[in-house]
Amino acid sequence: MKLGIKGIRRGPATVTVALTTGALIAGGAFASTAQAAAPKAPYFAKARAAAPKAPSIVAKGGFVMNNGTGTTLFTKAADTRRSTGSTTKIMTARVVLAQKGLNLDSKVTIQKAYSDYIVSKGASSARLIVGDKVTVRQLLYGLMLPSGCDAAYALADKFGSGSTRAARVKSFIGKMNSTAKTLGLKNTHFDSFDGIGNGSNYSTPRDLTKLASSAMKYSTFRSVVKTKSTKQKVTTKSGGYRYMSWTNTNKLLGTYSGAIGVKTGSGPASKYCLVFAATRNGKTVIGTVLTSTSEANRTSDAKKLMDYGFKK
Repeated sequence: MKLGIKGIRRGPATVTVALTTGALIAGGAFASTAQAAAPKAPYFAKARAAAPKAPSIVAKGGFVMNNGTGTTLFTKAADTRRSTGSTTKIMTARVVLAQKGLNLDSKVTIQKAYSDYIVSKGASSARLIVGDKVTVRQLLYGLMLPSGCDAAYALADKFGSGSTRAARVKSFIGKMNSTAKTLGLKNTHFDSFDGIGNGSNYSTPRDLTKLASSAMKYSTFRSVVKTKSTKQKVTTKSGGYRYMSWTNTNKLLGTYSGAIGVKTGSGPASKYCLVFAATRNGKTVIGTVLTSTSEANRTSDAKKLMDYGFKK
């Protein structure tokens, strides 16, 4: 009973506490605890306003995900099949890197067929010279930085199986498709080793992003695709050496904070494509835009999507 009397005597102090905690005093009675704890409506309005607005992109298709968790952050026609251009070369590299007992320093002799191919197709080139001996590692740089279709051909010829070049190339493309199946890329198919397809070389923003995420698990792939430019010493036919200089076609490197890859693509059917990735504060976002209208727009689209991804 003394405790009750003590509480009554300290009434004024109790009133002071009640006021500072936001409780209401009406007719000498305290408001209920639930009323006192209820946040004001403007708090929730501010929280809603803080949510980032999904960006508008020029590209016909787009997809972004958190590379660490696999959480989808943005979609636009993410499962619509489209021509992929040279983003196909991500799979070319992925197949090479998955080879058992791979020796990145083994050498490949550049054949006339590779240079004839890029001339006949008007294809992007690593400017490989017939007779030169180039390592597999160097071919990966030539494949991913200047988007060399000659380097892609050399790798397909090296890592395909068969007694003829045609058989080896066919075998390599088969490996690309079997890898796509293993990775669960249901809307992806390859009919070329470099993206210069024959009507059935396609993928989707979601599938290409998943492919790139898988490829980024290889340290060599990560090292290659984040490189802005490189100078490689190769052995010539006569036993001497020359230096090959390659610059990355990915303009995000050096212009977007945290950019770490991945691959550009372009062509008559694919228009302008870009598979991109960046890391900030331990968070990596990775994604794809397909069928943008220009090189500048695909870069702008990618930046918008990464900005959005980092805010989510």
